[in-house]
Amino acid sequence: MKTIAYVLTAFPVLSETFIGNEMRAMQAHGHRIVPFVFDLRDGPAQPRDDEIAAHAVPVARIPAWQGLRMLPLAWRALTFLWRQQRLSRRSLLWNGLKLAGAIRAAGCSHVHAHFAGGGAAHGVVAARIAGRPVSFTCHGHDVYAEPEDLEVKLAAADRVVAVCADLESDLRAMNSRAALVRIPCGTDPERFQPRDEDAGDNGRFLFIGRFVGSKGLDDLFEALGFLEGKHRIRLDIVGDGPLRAQIGDAAERINRQAFHHIRLLGSRDAAWLASHGPAYRAVCLPFKATADGNRETGPLVVKEAMAMGLPVISTAFMGVKEMVTPQTGILVPPADPVALAQAIGRMDAMPAERRRAMGAAGRLRLLRHFTLGAQAGALSAMVEAA
Repeated sequence: MKTIAYVLTAFPVLSETFIGNEMRAMQAHGHRIVPFVFDLRDGPAQPRDDEIAAHAVPVARIPAWQGLRMLPLAWRALTFLWRQQRLSRRSLLWNGLKLAGAIRAAGCSHVHAHFAGGGAAHGVVAARIAGRPVSFTCHGHDVYAEPEDLEVKLAAADRVVAVCADLESDLRAMNSRAALVRIPCGTDPERFQPRDEDAGDNGRFLFIGRFVGSKGLDDLFEALGFLEGKHRIRLDIVGDGPLRAQIGDAAERINRQAFHHIRLLGSRDAAWLASHGPAYRAVCLPFKATADGNRETGPLVVKEAMAMGLPVISTAFMGVKEMVTPQTGILVPPADPVALAQAIGRMDAMPAERRRAMGAAGRLRLLRHFTLGAQAGALSAMVEAA
């Protein structure tokens, strides 16, 4: 099996669990993984990601001589260097040379990056200089909100991974010749398990995600307003982010009305979710696109909820449409608080047996289509064929 160089802009990042998950799954599939990281962080992270980070190679610490010895092969990357406009050509070339030398020294035979930003650009340059195939995975903001020379990268890569059908279609519209592969991010059904069959739920709904506009918390708060006097909703919110102050103020206003009850639990890692998540009545995840185009394309939290046997309330948006069916949850149009309120009320009033059946159907669908093992198998096949 090929040794894979992962070129990452930042790692570990608490909210980007899918990157560490993928690397561990590829290791389990038989690949050796060598992460090269520009911003190797020591802040809050998933404990399992810390283990990978301990063996990652900081790009800044790659010896200069490894780059200098690759200088005669720099011509291989000149076409991409010239066509891309986002990054300094001098910096991109120098980092690419160092990476190419380190990639060869580590015995890597494939280069992969996550997000179509700086990591992908450096991955392309390094791979071309080193004479290795290169791929990268597109997610959301890197395509819709902050695209960086995306058409140039689509043309340069040997493979480009899209995590859902809508994303694949949009990328194909940008470059019909791009070598696109659709591989949804998966989750580990052994780690995320349902609660015991004879245990009831805790009567609370769960939201989990970063505090950014694309998660739809503003719509969720507005939906709760439509439910006042009808359904008394208890909601736990797990996460943090740029909109922390606004979300805190909104939750406080709702709590002052003394009808619904919201708890802000702060950031929690995947271990917390696996331990506490199965007890909830349902998850509520009203994704949408923001004014700048930012959006979720294949949110992993939906699949984690399905693995835990939780019914899903979400929006018929991007990859969520591929995950959630009428048998496993309730989908509403994005940015529609009225429809969202109706879905929450319907779920709250639903007999417990029906909710449990819905959750069981969700886990079965997860096992059939969205496991981490299936993701690793598809990605491994792509890497081996490149």
